[in-house]
Amino acid sequence: MAATGFKDYYAVLGVNRTASADEIKQSFRKLARKYHPDVNPDDKTAEAKFKEVSEAYEVLSDADKRKKYDQYGQYWQQASRAGGGTPYGSPGDMGGFDFSNYGSFDEFINELLGRFATPGGGSARSYPYGSPGAGPGGPGFGYETAPTQSFDQEASIRLTFGEAFNGAQKRLRIGNDSVDVRIPSGVKQGSKIRLKGKGPINPYSKQPADIYLVVQLEGHRFYTLEGDSLTAEVPIAPDEAVLGGKIDVPTPDGSVTMNLPAGVRSGQTLRLRGKGWPRPKGDRGDLLIKVVITPPTSLSDSERQLYEQIRDGRTTNPRQSLANTRL
Repeated sequence: MAATGFKDYYAVLGVNRTASADEIKQSFRKLARKYHPDVNPDDKTAEAKFKEVSEAYEVLSDADKRKKYDQYGQYWQQASRAGGGTPYGSPGDMGGFDFSNYGSFDEFINELLGRFATPGGGSARSYPYGSPGAGPGGPGFGYETAPTQSFDQEASIRLTFGEAFNGAQKRLRIGNDSVDVRIPSGVKQGSKIRLKGKGPINPYSKQPADIYLVVQLEGHRFYTLEGDSLTAEVPIAPDEAVLGGKIDVPTPDGSVTMNLPAGVRSGQTLRLRGKGWPRPKGDRGDLLIKVVITPPTSLSDSERQLYEQIRDGRTTNPRQSLANTRL
């Protein structure tokens, strides 16, 4: 792919560059269903969009391709062909430039960026391509006339599930200063919150560096977070599993009544749409309720008699299909 044909695959799938593999898969499935040719017959625009999201998913779902894409941006395919050290092919691989003088793509980039030397003789700073801080070339290429050392810093910040879900205001001590930090709603494990200009002074630029707070999310006794979905286990009684009915379940917005279908199995998952984790665009993921049939540990005499009547009158054998099982 030529540099002018570069596509931001993260933007195509509508995810952040830090998105997990599950988040990328979920977004792709949603877009693939939306633009699939079977759903949009004779719609050339939808067909083109379907091909574009498929192309993006092919790259970002492959760990090795994604790593090269994140590192080299618009030149990731040339880097892949280099094989980490084999010379490039024809000069046409990249706009007529001859790569045969370089042992790897990294050598080419480092020499290219080295042309932009600092007045004091220092070398230019090389960035991972497509990363924050990339220079005038935009995503996929950049340079900056600064020393190779970064003065930005990272620090951990622990948040409860409630603070991460609802957002919060925290007062932190940084050196001799107290800083009020706004935690946006919907941050996750590993999310980074930038404190601009709160780091040490860069002795070269004379400007303060940044501090990035890396979120450490504490566990919750009921909910777990998977992508944008909250998951939870809800116990039900055997009679509720057989007969179905309505049960009350907790959600982040308070208790709601959920329909329980008759004959539900233990481990079956029921979905409450829009009751999950907050998303950046303002909507919510789903709450996935995993049903766990929980038999009583102690029975009254009348309960035991009723269970015995059910046993004696049962007309089905749930293990009948196993009768002829052999190795």
